[in-house]
Amino acid sequence: MAMLVHESAGGHGPGWDRFFARVRAVVMEHPVVTDNRYCAWFSEGRATRAQVRDLVQQFSVFSNLFIVAQLLKTINAPSLAQARESKEILVNELGVVFRSGRTTPRPTVVPTDEDEVERLGDPALVSTEGTVDGGTYHFTAAHFEWLTKVAEPLGLGFGDIGKRRHGWASTLHFCDELARIYGNEDPDIAEGASFAVEHWAAAGFWKQLIAGLDQFRDRECPELRLSFFTWHDRVEDQHAAHTLDELVEAYARPDFDEEKFLEGAREMLDGVKVFWDGLEERRQAV
Repeated sequence: MAMLVHESAGGHGPGWDRFFARVRAVVMEHPVVTDNRYCAWFSEGRATRAQVRDLVQQFSVFSNLFIVAQLLKTINAPSLAQARESKEILVNELGVVFRSGRTTPRPTVVPTDEDEVERLGDPALVSTEGTVDGGTYHFTAAHFEWLTKVAEPLGLGFGDIGKRRHGWASTLHFCDELARIYGNEDPDIAEGASFAVEHWAAAGFWKQLIAGLDQFRDRECPELRLSFFTWHDRVEDQHAAHTLDELVEAYARPDFDEEKFLEGAREMLDGVKVFWDGLEERRQAV
């Protein structure tokens, strides 16, 4: 499991170490990070086709409605630099491929055979490094379109995924909390939510889902395409590193509100937990 990298106090002010210790406690000790029972179970590869369908359908609703939260985050960004960072995520979600420029900690994985292309996606469309500035738009590079390719072998068509009407109450609660907290007008609340979301995403749940989906694919669904999941797993370290940089910048602001930041982080992770708890309750009830 990835952990927050501790930034030294040098240059951050005398209260940085104390504040960062509180951030670590709120984010990395939150139950959705330390005890995500659904993802731990799913990684064992015992999910049925119906349970995989449930995951993909509910994830599709979250993925599609995340665009709303990311747009709000862009609109409410407190600086041009942060607005651009938000746009990087937003337009990449919509299908603009990263081009050379800013790079990730890990190199892009280039598939070497047809099976790997099916699993990782077309390398021309799923780049994890660079910038969207000057990038090329492709319909097929939109993240939601990758999810349609995951859904098809499971018997889920375009009309079966991605809309609010397909979301369970737990999924919609999470989506609405993303819009309310992650896209909040208050920069400190939004910063806390962004930091929490990115470090949760980098803490290992993508690998747990991929492990379970790989086993399901090998067992009974060889046509399953996993590039949506494998791409996000590869790119999350980049996002987490950016939010850590943003945290350092935010902390240096004279008007930074530490309590609001921690409130945003805590409430956002509470919302994330509701999403996974909904999937866990559903699979337990079957």
